[in-house]
Amino acid sequence: MAESGTPAPARLVPSLRAVGVRPGMTLLIHASLRSTGLHSDTLRDALLEAVGPDGTLVVPAFTAGNSDTSDLHRARVRGMTPEQAATFRADMPAFDPACTPSQGMGRLAESIRTAPGAVRSAHPQTSFAAIGPRAEELLDRHILTSHLGENSPLGALYRVAAHVLMIDVDFDVCTAFHLAEYRTKAPLRSYRCVVGLPDGGKEWTEYEDVQLDESDFGAIGAAFGWGVEQKGQLGGRPARLFSVRAAVDHAVEWMTEKRR
Repeated sequence: MAESGTPAPARLVPSLRAVGVRPGMTLLIHASLRSTGLHSDTLRDALLEAVGPDGTLVVPAFTAGNSDTSDLHRARVRGMTPEQAATFRADMPAFDPACTPSQGMGRLAESIRTAPGAVRSAHPQTSFAAIGPRAEELLDRHILTSHLGENSPLGALYRVAAHVLMIDVDFDVCTAFHLAEYRTKAPLRSYRCVVGLPDGGKEWTEYEDVQLDESDFGAIGAAFGWGVEQKGQLGGRPARLFSVRAAVDHAVEWMTEKRR
């Protein structure tokens, strides 16, 4: 049931239609609901109604804290003694796709991740969650050394011509742009995270992957060509829709020219 004063799902569908959401679409969604007045479950149900039984919703379900090489981990251990930091690291749980919460992805992402029938990809740091008939197909392949590359759900979303829906967020959180970093041969770096073992134990694993850098994503989004996006409002806040392919292809061109 919708909370008091919150629009029921069906009342949100016209606004989603106005921004370009159509039946059968596969959507990669980024949303901040803080200023919209919308309940996460209400918006999730409205999105499911808008895309219909043939549509699929996908969200990032990242877990940056499952690492000792991430900014989030460094912030958590800042001020600790070496012994305290070592104990904190030793006590970190392994990633479990079934129950590890996403971190910093927002209430809508968690609503979709925890919804009945939702599936989640297996990457211990950059997993995605999805609901819909294409969920397993899109999330099935997510190898450790491809956070957001061709062998991740993001690569699959590009191949199936999915769309990005952004609600009251800026381009600096546009995950699709990261795929362009793989296609422009961005430098590599080392990552470490905790993974589960078949016997229920855990171990730390280290691997190399692209050095992800969203510091210029705002500029990349600002350079989008006219007519690429459809725009509207949801909960009185700006919303925009555009294709994953358009975003990635544009970012490849921009990075090729601007990044050194």
